[in-house]
Amino acid sequence: MFTIKRNRCSRSTGTRNYAALKKYRTNPSNSRRLSLRARFDRIFRRRTGFVTLDRLLARLWANKAELLMVLERPEIPLHTNGSENDIRCQVTRRKVSAGTRSDVGRDCRDAFLGLAKTCAKQGIAFWDYLGSRLGVHGQPVIPPLADLVRRRAQPA
Repeated sequence: MFTIKRNRCSRSTGTRNYAALKKYRTNPSNSRRLSLRARFDRIFRRRTGFVTLDRLLARLWANKAELLMVLERPEIPLHTNGSENDIRCQVTRRKVSAGTRSDVGRDCRDAFLGLAKTCAKQGIAFWDYLGSRLGVHGQPVIPPLADLVRRRAQPA
């Protein structure tokens, strides 16, 4: 019973901290940053008496700089879902096709899948972009992706 109650408490603490970090992202302040750092230390420096849990807490505390990066750069996401979604199609294709026959084939596949993903993020049809780069007659002229990404990343 005690372990179950402690586990629920830990889960709700994690949920509250995630919510606090999300709130900080929308309205960052120095006092809030210091408060969140202190809360992080209180949570991850504690000892529970459970060896496995204590090791986990110590490992997370050792990664404090990475885990609290949002306090320095509120514009970055709190999760990696976007990055994981970016590589999902590559992993699926690799599994279905059993990989490539050569390193050059793998590099080409990765390059084209990366271009396709970047085009999708920019709202550009991949085949239009490819036609523009190859100079196919009748294709719309599309600037290089690096220029589009740079423009999109600049503050408004």
